Amino acid sequence: MSLDIVILAAGQGTRMRSALPKVLHPVAGKPMLGHVIDTARQLKPQGIHVVIGHGAEKVREQLAADDLNFVLQAEQLGTGHAVAQALPALSAERVLILYGDVPLIEAATLERLLEQVNDQQLGLLTVNLQDPTGYGRIVRDAQGTVQAIVEHKDASEAQRLIREGNTGILAVPGKRLADWLGRLSNSNAQGEYYLTDVIAMAVADGLVVATEQAQDELEVLGANDRIQLSQLERHYQYRAARRLMVQGVTLLDPARFDLRGEVSVGRDVTIDVNVILEGQVLIEDGVQIGANCVIKDSMLRAGAIVKANSHLEGAEVGEGADCGPFARLRPGSVLGAKAHVGNFVELKNAVLGAGAKAGHLSYLGDAEIGARTNIGAGTITCNYDGANKFRTVMGEDVFIGSNSALVAPVTLGDGATTGAGSVVTSDVPANTLAVGRAKQRNIDGWKRPLKIKRD
Repeated sequence: MSLDIVILAAGQGTRMRSALPKVLHPVAGKPMLGHVIDTARQLKPQGIHVVIGHGAEKVREQLAADDLNFVLQAEQLGTGHAVAQALPALSAERVLILYGDVPLIEAATLERLLEQVNDQQLGLLTVNLQDPTGYGRIVRDAQGTVQAIVEHKDASEAQRLIREGNTGILAVPGKRLADWLGRLSNSNAQGEYYLTDVIAMAVADGLVVATEQAQDELEVLGANDRIQLSQLERHYQYRAARRLMVQGVTLLDPARFDLRGEVSVGRDVTIDVNVILEGQVLIEDGVQIGANCVIKDSMLRAGAIVKANSHLEGAEVGEGADCGPFARLRPGSVLGAKAHVGNFVELKNAVLGAGAKAGHLSYLGDAEIGARTNIGAGTITCNYDGANKFRTVMGEDVFIGSNSALVAPVTLGDGATTGAGSVVTSDVPANTLAVGRAKQRNIDGWKRPLKIKRD
């Protein structure tokens, strides 16, 4: 059966106390609405319709995509009114209604819900709550059949004792929706058009209201303030950590691990505390990641070691290679097999061949460095003249003395050597020593200045 999905994302979120629209507040580095849209895409609908209102242009600007239809709700008059704004664009046999501030909803849960929908039956997602305060209550008859949803503010004392709460997520037969929305009334404590009133209408029309249960409360929790936002963040990270451990990853403390993107992992991977993975990350077999590392859009090949406090972005660490502690690999950095980058070394758009080494305290930018080349401490490639970038090329088995400055563009042939403290401005032929420093003079009888006595 065909499917349209409507995502309600027009609310202001005043309790966030923020200029940012509520649905753009991030969980795991992605806007809450972005998570909902990604889940919606997994269901392969014919259309995804996002109802926006407060901060509409910001939402559209940040999340615009070819497969999204943004619909403006100029006045926020309730959830029923919001869905009605999308009606002209809906044509599918089933309509699923989601919420832009409920980011942890699982596609598998929604698939089970959608299986309940046919011409004579709609699907309602509910959840059993320890504290249902604020939730609409699911009212059932003596046979357990759903009769209506009563909002908390409109509920009687007896109804408030009900612990089965409405998540707001609803799947309905498309051909019925326009009729039900047209019959909504705002005669309630809030003066709004409640989408939940559709349930009572469906019952009155002789339809069956089938229910599905969410896995847990947090799967269907919306974030109305930053406290709830933090709860969603930690639950997301808990689920991510569990998935990785099931795949064979050792997390030394799952509570101190953050995934802000997607990661693919091999076997026997070990990740220490306070590691953040962002964007697209590939981690192959036997990789070890030390504490306090940030790794973004990078590939760690089999047996690679990233030592503590290192920051990688757009980088590749080759098989058996290692970097850190306190290494920074910027976009375009590639370490060949068994290459080594030590503490306080920064690479940018630099390729180190197999077995090449940069032990400490160096900057290597826009460089191609051959196999087994050794870079001494304090070396820099002077790749920028204030207007343009230039490359430094080193062959295999080059030895760069400490505190060398290589002024690009410059090429050093295989086996070339630079003396410590050299400024290299011209190409160095293979197997040649380049020394570019002032000649040392020793001055006999030189007296150090004495400190002037002050009155």
